[in-house]
Amino acid sequence: MQTRETTQLTLKALLIGAILIPLNVTWQMMGLRWDIAHMSMISLLYNTVSILFLLTILSRLVERISPKLALSRAELLTIYVMVSLSTAIGGHMCVQMLAPIISYAFAYATPENDWQALFWRYIPDWTSVKDKRALDDFFRGSSSFYTVGYVQAWLPSLLIWSAFLLALFLVMLGINFIVRKQWTENEKLSYPLIQLPLAMTSRTEPFFRNRLMWMGFGIAAFIDLLNGLNYLHPSLPRIGGIRGYDISRLFTNSPWNAIDWLPIGIYPFAVGLAFFMPLDLSFSCWFFYLFWKIQSVFGSIIGFQHGFPYATEQSFGTYIGLGISAVWVSRRHLWQVIRKAFRQESQLDDSKEPMTYRSAILLIGGSLIFLIGFCYKAGMSIWVILLFFALYYALAVGITRMRAELGSPVHDQHYGGPDQMIYAAFGSKALGPNNLTMLSYLYFFNRSYDCLLMPHQLEGLKIAERANIDNRKFSLALVLAILIAIPSAVWAYMHMSYQDGVYTGWVGREAFYRLGGWLNNPIKANYPRLTAAGVGLLLAFILTFMRTRFFWSPFHAAGYAVTSTYTMNFFWFSIFVSFLIKLIFLKHGGLRIYRRAIPFFLGLVLGEFVVTTFWGTLAMIIERATYITINL
Repeated sequence: MQTRETTQLTLKALLIGAILIPLNVTWQMMGLRWDIAHMSMISLLYNTVSILFLLTILSRLVERISPKLALSRAELLTIYVMVSLSTAIGGHMCVQMLAPIISYAFAYATPENDWQALFWRYIPDWTSVKDKRALDDFFRGSSSFYTVGYVQAWLPSLLIWSAFLLALFLVMLGINFIVRKQWTENEKLSYPLIQLPLAMTSRTEPFFRNRLMWMGFGIAAFIDLLNGLNYLHPSLPRIGGIRGYDISRLFTNSPWNAIDWLPIGIYPFAVGLAFFMPLDLSFSCWFFYLFWKIQSVFGSIIGFQHGFPYATEQSFGTYIGLGISAVWVSRRHLWQVIRKAFRQESQLDDSKEPMTYRSAILLIGGSLIFLIGFCYKAGMSIWVILLFFALYYALAVGITRMRAELGSPVHDQHYGGPDQMIYAAFGSKALGPNNLTMLSYLYFFNRSYDCLLMPHQLEGLKIAERANIDNRKFSLALVLAILIAIPSAVWAYMHMSYQDGVYTGWVGREAFYRLGGWLNNPIKANYPRLTAAGVGLLLAFILTFMRTRFFWSPFHAAGYAVTSTYTMNFFWFSIFVSFLIKLIFLKHGGLRIYRRAIPFFLGLVLGEFVVTTFWGTLAMIIERATYITINL
């Protein structure tokens, strides 16, 4: 079989990516002041798509003057992936939560909450910042980070936690290096979320000369521009129906009032993204969203209280089931990987993989040893550490697999991480104050999973495969992006916080008031929550089995997992609308009509993303709040 010639990675692409990363995360942190930090809370990162759009247009213009200075498709996509990783790392549920977590317990301890007596002694000095003056100016703002005292107060803890993040991300990268061939080449997962960057940079398809694309772009852009002008000047007209209107207010009587919240609205970008989902997956999304509401009504009828149907716990179990199922389906590949790594006879050829399988296993093992040693030194028990990271990476694998198959616009999983489930399984007494305190410190990357880095890494590897970029060289771009993004994001956050004050301090309040409740009111295991997680796990196995044995099965476990979370409330109706449109196209026009319509739906996504970036940038320039296009 003839193989395509691979494209070598250029120093130009790496340099541009390295320069754009600090600029991107600085823009990201500046957005906190104007409440436009939602770029990392959806699956496809709108600021990164906008950067790729501008670079592509600029490169096409430069090409007319000097072809040598223009960026090739491989270079554009490499830059795109590097900036995507930096956006996820600097995101709302990653670096933006780190500094408040490692400082809040000392900044906001009072005689009333008695935190000093309750848990200060369980916090190692090297994990936290305790300088009261440095913390006051950090949370209040109107100061500068660039003083000797403040830098000295923060630097040791920020360095050690940055190393922690690096190890956390390298484990993900190593896992992706191992599963890439199986998921991308053998199972041929669809990766719906990479369709737009691939189309924008294609040299064989006239994306920017397609009238349908510009029609979709124009519709989305016009709506958001008009509504943005209305926000600044209310006398101007606006287009209604774009944001969610809660129709649950129509259901005032029991048991229907248990629906609680049922917004209906249309986001053009969500309609566009859902068009690339397989029909059974988009069906599963809106069907299971409504099924969750039915569960709530059923619980009200039979008198269930205290959180039924335990949606977060069920989703957690389902994601874990997706991760386990993905490992099971890949078991033969993984066995060959192990044999290859230990130099036994194997059918696998890893010469064209991003890293040899032996090196990938060593990368995972070395990084895990650091993470385990870090947590053990901080006071956690070995069994809790092992359980925590086993659940965390199983959840990460489940979400990554879901993204590769489903391409859901969101996957936040709020308040449903391993820290919550371990507490539900064992309770306060069994865990003890040391473990509970450190679980609270790990809350900064467990509160939500909307900007999880692992899916972006895998999608970057798929982009490299589609663009025929040399895998070995491309892996260097991924590692370089992580190495630059972590310190850049930490610096940008500290700079903006000392200047404007902390905008994400609520994460510290959540973590440590929760810890205070755990210690003041110790409880035993929460069996209803555990049962709900078990139900989700079982459903994942059942639905996965049904899909493998019965081709007609319309239900996918990924749809069940992703639709219970907060953010899906905004997008379920957009997915429903897109499902209907795609169904009609395929039923009455076939694949020919579907393929002709693709540019229009890509245009919807691109138009909304570009205008969203415009309004966010304008807010920073004029120092005034503007229209929040993607408002979560």
